[in-house]
Amino acid sequence: MLTWLLLGTVLYLLTAYLPSLFLISGIGIGGYLGTRDEDPEVNALHGRANRASRNFEENYAPFMALGILAFVVPSADMALATMGAMIFVLARLFYLPLYLRGVFFWRSAMFTVGWVGMLIMGVALI
Repeated sequence: MLTWLLLGTVLYLLTAYLPSLFLISGIGIGGYLGTRDEDPEVNALHGRANRASRNFEENYAPFMALGILAFVVPSADMALATMGAMIFVLARLFYLPLYLRGVFFWRSAMFTVGWVGMLIMGVALI
């Protein structure tokens, strides 16, 4: 379980920092390293990366809470919780490039699979 929580955190951080990397081509390295007092123009890829980041931000807290609860609740089924965490992380791993490419159906399917992974983590606590 701990491995999947850590991998989920690494993926979360990657997703959080990814949008700013798409700014370099539009504002240059000097603008990227500068203060950026005003928001730069964003392209479609940057916008998708921002939305994917916000989506992961909304799902990361419940994922971590369920994972931590699996360690704390004495009657938790750790194997089931670990499977749910694995499903969540792998689904989010596939979700990100699908979102960035604008693949609408499969992106939503991967989101749903990740949500089911969290649901499995919740069931493991009962």
